Amino acid sequence: SGMYGPFPYDVHTINALVVTHAHLDHIGRIPKLVRDGFRGKILMTSPTRDLAELILHDSIVILAGEASHRGIEPLYEEQDAVKAFSLVETLEYHTEREVVPGMSVYLRNTGHILGSASVRIKNTEGVAIALTGDIGNSPSPFLPDWEPIPDADALVIESTYGDRVHPPQQRRVKRLREVLKRAISRGGTILIPAFSLERTQLMLYELSNFFSDGSLPNIPVFLDSSLAIHITAVYEKWGPSYFKPEAEDEMKREGSIFEFPFLMKTLSREESVTIEKTPNPKIIIAGAGMSHGGRIGHWETRYLSDPSSTLIMVGYQAPGTLGRHIVDGASLVRINGNKIKIKATIEKLGGWSAHADLDGLLTFTEAAFAEKRSKAIFTALGEPATERFLAQRIHNYLGIRAIVPEYGQTWEITKNSVTRTLT
Repeated sequence: SGMYGPFPYDVHTINALVVTHAHLDHIGRIPKLVRDGFRGKILMTSPTRDLAELILHDSIVILAGEASHRGIEPLYEEQDAVKAFSLVETLEYHTEREVVPGMSVYLRNTGHILGSASVRIKNTEGVAIALTGDIGNSPSPFLPDWEPIPDADALVIESTYGDRVHPPQQRRVKRLREVLKRAISRGGTILIPAFSLERTQLMLYELSNFFSDGSLPNIPVFLDSSLAIHITAVYEKWGPSYFKPEAEDEMKREGSIFEFPFLMKTLSREESVTIEKTPNPKIIIAGAGMSHGGRIGHWETRYLSDPSSTLIMVGYQAPGTLGRHIVDGASLVRINGNKIKIKATIEKLGGWSAHADLDGLLTFTEAAFAEKRSKAIFTALGEPATERFLAQRIHNYLGIRAIVPEYGQTWEITKNSVTRTLT
């Protein structure tokens, strides 16, 4: 059952798979799809390919450990991922490609993470449907803003934050700076649990700016995550071609927008030993972003009981995770079998999501329907209540037909209409 269960369709009948971006919740079962018999094309942008290889390799190690612990077969293994990537064809933005006879795809940037894309699928009659994938919280400091989709007869839009509004980005940067200043003044260790993909790069970018403009004193910063280090290298590889123009120029001029003189990257656990020997104050960025695994657990065990230290949460903390217990005010937590009394200062900073909020999704929808071609929009990729809320707002605010599809429904899209078909 769950992610280990069979796909609800015959995988042999699928001709092509288009990947919008490299987050694990969008690519995590691709090797299983191949293991179960899929042999079609897999299309994605070049940065997404590089990122997906790193993310899936990391997940294989985690899945193997979970399977061993539970006494079951792993969801997939290394050879399945290798076979999956043998089917990959890269497709860049703004390039139409016929993927199967009579059907073409076209990708646009969504500003969510490096290489993220929306997908427009069109048949020979010119009927087109577009799927947004995840839409970015534009503007980003270095990613281009999302691009509108004006040429689809129907649109499927993500709804992750379709019922809330993020704080202004200037406020989040100001708050991060203020929190870091206070944390440094306490003289302890500053821990930042961060997702390896996109959130870590955002933190490095902002820290680089704070140090270069004199907002913060020069103190050691450790990036203690091999996955985040490798992902940052992919950002540096593709940044000169995929970032917004001003960030591209800076990359070409400086070589990186994620580096600064006292940043130390610790690839191995052995290298991590040097962190503890480094005098305070210092900053440690490590995964996992919700403190439910990775090297951050070691540092939380070491420093959460230190009143001079600070834990800064810059990401969503899911219910049931260690990070959620901490931000909810727990005074005692268990980490790797150790009971830890929390005496460090805990800071929760909002607004760092890579997803568009309600206002962003409404703006995206309005741009997509500006040329009056689209007939309807489907809300998806969110909690059911959020999908319904977003659909209602789209209808009420923009006067656009918004549909919350149910599992198992079939809809027919033509140049003139979007109708539900009874099966």
